[in-house]
Amino acid sequence: MQLRTASARSLRVLCILAGMILATFGSAIADDNGYRLGVMDKLRIRVAEWQPAEGTVRSWDAVSGDYTVGPAGALSLPFVGDLPAAGKTTTELSKIIGEELRSKFALRNLPSASVEIAVFRPVFLAGDVHTPGEYPYAPNLTVLKAVSLAGGLRRSDAGQRFARDFINARGDAQVYGSERGRLLARRARLLAEVAGDSELKVPPELKDISNAEQLISSETALMKSRRQRYELQLQALADLKTLLNTEVQSLAQKSETQKRQLELVSADREKMAKLTEQGLATSSRRLTAEERAADLESNMLDTDTAALRAKQDINKANQDEINLRNDWEAQRAKELQDTEAELEKLGLQLGTSRELMSEALAQSAEALKFDPSAKDATIKYVVVRDDGKGPKEIVVGENDRLLPGDVVKVSSELLMQ
Repeated sequence: MQLRTASARSLRVLCILAGMILATFGSAIADDNGYRLGVMDKLRIRVAEWQPAEGTVRSWDAVSGDYTVGPAGALSLPFVGDLPAAGKTTTELSKIIGEELRSKFALRNLPSASVEIAVFRPVFLAGDVHTPGEYPYAPNLTVLKAVSLAGGLRRSDAGQRFARDFINARGDAQVYGSERGRLLARRARLLAEVAGDSELKVPPELKDISNAEQLISSETALMKSRRQRYELQLQALADLKTLLNTEVQSLAQKSETQKRQLELVSADREKMAKLTEQGLATSSRRLTAEERAADLESNMLDTDTAALRAKQDINKANQDEINLRNDWEAQRAKELQDTEAELEKLGLQLGTSRELMSEALAQSAEALKFDPSAKDATIKYVVVRDDGKGPKEIVVGENDRLLPGDVVKVSSELLMQ
């Protein structure tokens, strides 16, 4: 009978020791991960004391049990009272419990206290998840696992419809965005033409567009072609005016020569008239002199007429040059005005499409999964974590691990363009 009692006592001692060893092992794991206790952590505490005289282990059942870290971060134990637990490891807390018990009861030996985490404090999911709320924490819990606990991304009963709306709105936004890029490049070219610049500057709005270089290259080629044609027209008018001025000068010289000839012929004609009156010359010679004078006067009139016509052509060339320059500037201004109006219209259309995309995502964030190639929208994960120095927001990815007490904010966002 005594042997049976001793065996039962030994078995009980082994069980207590095994439990404490397992609890210590669990505490060691928590300590190895650098885990600090916090509010809402549920702890399993076991306290035992070795009795050297009797060779037995005394279990402190009145103290052992399950406890929860309270709102103030304290742990309330029988005989001990409130102990600060938040921010401490399980090993640190077990030492404090043992020392408090030895101090309270004036014990010679230090009681062995083991603290293990029975239930970690929960994590919280908020934002664009199907079922926001509080969820239990488990080791190696990642953001993606936590979102799956909340039912995944937010979706409506007609999620497919919102997915289709999102894809349609995104397609319209891409079309409008592409057209906007071309208009921005055109506006940059028109501004350069108005300013008389020879090179095309890339506007800041085009720096984030993938085909900005191709658009600028195309507009640069068009600008050079138009400028070359415009300058050739101006050069043609300048050459025409030079030619006409040369012709006017030649006609002026010819007119001077004809004047001198007419003076000589007129003098000869007067001489022939006197000789004819005196009977010293025949009437035929006088008639010939008159005809020569008349021919010279006619030629002078033709020369003066040609000179006037050339001057008129010069004035017309000057007017054509003025009209060409005015038309060039007016056309650039008109095209720039039309481009600005089209850009404003496209801006409104693009804004409407993005609002439709936002509305579709607001109804069903899962709509993004039906269009994985979407680069203008994304799911953003932000963890709010309190490390004892106040809460901080951390942007994380799907595979990042969470800590107990983390608040995960999930949001579907449109990227700015």
